[in-house]
Amino acid sequence: MNVKRVGLYLRTSSTERTVENQRQALSEALGRRGWQIAEEFTDAGISGAKGRDKRPGFDRLLKAVTRRKIDVVAAWSVDRLGRSLQDLVGFLGELNAVGCDLYLERQAVDTTTPAGRALFQMLGVFSEFERAIIQQRVLAGMARARLRGTKSGKPIGQPPLAVAKAEAIRAELARGTGIGKTARLCGTGVSAVQRIKREMVAATEPPQIPHLAAQINPQFPIDPQSLSQKAPIQ
Repeated sequence: MNVKRVGLYLRTSSTERTVENQRQALSEALGRRGWQIAEEFTDAGISGAKGRDKRPGFDRLLKAVTRRKIDVVAAWSVDRLGRSLQDLVGFLGELNAVGCDLYLERQAVDTTTPAGRALFQMLGVFSEFERAIIQQRVLAGMARARLRGTKSGKPIGQPPLAVAKAEAIRAELARGTGIGKTARLCGTGVSAVQRIKREMVAATEPPQIPHLAAQINPQFPIDPQSLSQKAPIQ
């Protein structure tokens, strides 16, 4: 029978003093299972919300897992590994990819057993559920902000142009002033001047009303003057 090689991950936050309690509880649990502690990986005084690059012990643990130096990762509690379900599922995905198991003392999780493997699969479902909830909350927050404005009370997006400034832009454009110069004189952006100029051009163009007969059969346009001429009486 092959003895399981265990990588012990111990982490304390800034408010905790020592990892000794975690080490003692895990050593007793692993001893009852006949597993052997191959190496310890410790992050002292580091928050679980930090990424792998800021947790050197966790980084070394994952490298040992990738190199297949350990068969089981053991931690006292799930919050020692990370603070979000998505991070945990990603971590479990890396373990599963190389055939490494996970043991959590406080939650009684052991993926070497059928029940533990079933829980491992369910975590992926919960992660998708959490991701969907977060997405819904973000979309709802964006819709509420559009309706009521931001937290500071300011509306989202570019504020509307003041009426007096818009009239000043129209006056300059009517005099023949260029777009760039108008923007400088009125203290506004070029895009606002371009938009007002397009509105002015559209307002001066007469509407195009095609003849009804031409709409029915555009291949044979009809001259409206020909329709006004009366046909000779036979």
